[in-house]
Amino acid sequence: MIFSIIFKKLNKTPKEEENPLLLQKLRLKEMELEQSYKLKIQEFEQKQSLENQQIQKRLNEIEKQEEFLKNEEEKFARKQKAQEKLVEQYTREREKLKTLFSQNLGISIEEMRKRLCEMIEDDLIDYKGKLIRKYENEAREEARKKANYIIAQATTRYAGEFATERLINVITLPSDELKGRIIGKEGRNIKTIEMITGVDVIIDDTPSSIVLSSFNLYRRAIATKLIEALVEDGRIQPSRIEEVYERIVQEMEDQITQDGEDVVLDLGLGYMHPELKKLVGKMKYRASFGQNALGHSIEVARLAGIIAGELGGDAKMARRAGLLHDIGKALTQELGGNHVDIGYELCEKYQESPIVLNAIKSHHGYEEALSVEAAAVCTADVLSAARPGARREALENFLQRAIEIEELINQKLGVKQSYVINSGREIRVIVEAEILSDEGSAVLAKEIAKEIEEGFQYPGEIKINVIRECRSIEYAK
Repeated sequence: MIFSIIFKKLNKTPKEEENPLLLQKLRLKEMELEQSYKLKIQEFEQKQSLENQQIQKRLNEIEKQEEFLKNEEEKFARKQKAQEKLVEQYTREREKLKTLFSQNLGISIEEMRKRLCEMIEDDLIDYKGKLIRKYENEAREEARKKANYIIAQATTRYAGEFATERLINVITLPSDELKGRIIGKEGRNIKTIEMITGVDVIIDDTPSSIVLSSFNLYRRAIATKLIEALVEDGRIQPSRIEEVYERIVQEMEDQITQDGEDVVLDLGLGYMHPELKKLVGKMKYRASFGQNALGHSIEVARLAGIIAGELGGDAKMARRAGLLHDIGKALTQELGGNHVDIGYELCEKYQESPIVLNAIKSHHGYEEALSVEAAAVCTADVLSAARPGARREALENFLQRAIEIEELINQKLGVKQSYVINSGREIRVIVEAEILSDEGSAVLAKEIAKEIEEGFQYPGEIKINVIRECRSIEYAK
C-alpha cells in the first residue's frame, strides 16, 4: 500500500505523464520492492513460528520435570512417614524387651547396659589384639625383606680385597752370602737389629730368605725396610744399622701421614684434622683378631655409605663415621685402655660431628645408634668382622697377652724398652745402665718372671732376657 501511495503521487507529476517509459520502470520497481517485503515478512513469520515451537517444547519439558519432582516428593514423604512409623515401633518393642529382661533377670536397665558394654569392649579388645599382631608380623616381615635387600645391595656393590695379618714377614735375599753379613761377627749385626727394632730375626736353611717375627705390625714393617735398605746399601755394621734405622723411622712417619691423606681423599671425606689423618694411616699397622684395622675401617666406611644411601641418609657422613669408628685402635698399644673411649676422646677433641661420636660409641653397644648413619656403621662393622676368614680369635688372644706383658714390664723402674719376640716364648728387656746395675738387672728378670707366672696363662715357658748396655761416646776434633 505504501508503494501504491507513492506511485499515485508520482502519477500526478506532469513530467511522468509525458514519459511513459519512466512510469513503467517505477511500476516494476514497486513490484520488486513489494515482493521483497513479502519475502522478509514470510521469513520473519517462519522464524517466529520456530521459536514459538522451541519455547513450547521447553515449557513441556519443564512441566514434565515439575511433575517428576512432585511425584518424587510424594514418594519421599511416604517413605519418611513409613520410616518414622518403623522407628516408633522399634522404640516400643525395645522398651518392651528392656522391661521383660529387667523383670526376668532381676537387674536394672543401667546394669544390663553396663554388662553389655563390657562384653562388647572385651570383644573389641580381642579383635584389636589380633589386628595388632597381624600388622606387626607384616611390618616385621617387610622390614626383614628390606634389610636383606639393603645388605645384599651393599655387599654386592662393594667387594673389597682382604687378607688376614700374619705374625711373620719373609724377606728374599739376592744370595745366601748376605745371611752371614746380616748375622755379623759374633752375631753383632743381628743382635743390633733385634735390639733396636724389637723384632725376632730368624735365619735358617731356607734358601735366599730370612724371616722376621713380631706381633707388632709397625715394628715388622720398620725391620723389613731396614734390612732391605741395608742389603741394597751393602754396608752392614752396628753403627750403620742404627743410622739407617733412624732414617727408616722418619720415612715411615711420613708414609703414615701420606697413607692417611690418600685414604681420606679416596673416600671423598673432605677436610679432616691432620692428626686424625695420621692416625688413620697408622691403623695400617694395627690388627684386630688378625684383620688389618685400616682395611677393616675402609671396608666399613664403604659398606656404611652404601647402606646409608639406600636408607635415605647421608652417605658421605656414614663413610666418615665408618672410617673413624675404630680410630682408637691406632693408640691402644701406646696408651692402653679401651679403643672406643680413646677414639671418642680423640674425635671429640678434634671437633668431629656428633654422628661420628655416636657411631664410635654405638658400634660396640656403649649407647644406642641415634641416626641412620650410625646404624649403618654398626651394620657394616658386623658384616666386615663376621665375614668368613676375616678374623682369628686365637691370634687376637696372643696379641693381647703380648701387649699386656710389654705394658707390665715398661712400668718397671729403669726399663727403657721391652719386646715380646719368638712367638711369645722370649721377652727382651733393655734397661738404662745409669739406673740399674748388673745385680739389679738380675733381680728385675726374676721379678718379671714371677709376675708373668702369677698374672698370665701361656703354653710352655717364657725366657726373660734383660740387656744392660753401657756406651761411652767421644769425638776427636
